[in-house]
Amino acid sequence: MTAALRHYDPPSLSERLRHAHTMTRPLMLEIIDHACRHFPSLGQSERTARVTRLIEAEAWADAALALMELELPLWQVRRIAYDEGEWHCALSRERELPDWLDAAVEARHADLALALLSAFIEVEALALEVSRPSVPTIRPAPDPLYEPVGCENFG
Repeated sequence: MTAALRHYDPPSLSERLRHAHTMTRPLMLEIIDHACRHFPSLGQSERTARVTRLIEAEAWADAALALMELELPLWQVRRIAYDEGEWHCALSRERELPDWLDAAVEARHADLALALLSAFIEVEALALEVSRPSVPTIRPAPDPLYEPVGCENFG
């Protein structure tokens, strides 16, 4: 397990996002530190520099979208809607499918950036669950008295 995944605790981070009123620089840096595996990679220097510039400018929604583009290349924003004082964000791997066939991940919040990042954290948590096997594999300890024996009778 990598260091990034070891420190990543999706329920607590999504709780923090749910209870936050607005996006802040420390909260964004915490999300990057705990949930982003590709952000510090050397091959993505232009994209990471873009995210860093957007954070410095406090363009939170743009930074969230750029971060999703960097970290979740197979996922796309399916829907962003504002209804009854909340932003609703849906991320999908198959955006062209009808809604009833698509397994989109949805999140909502009064702040657009927090709604986007909440959906991002849900996708990251989903990816962690999928990568873990449902049944742990445990190798039995070898018996010190076990010795393989060939017992074919070729004669």
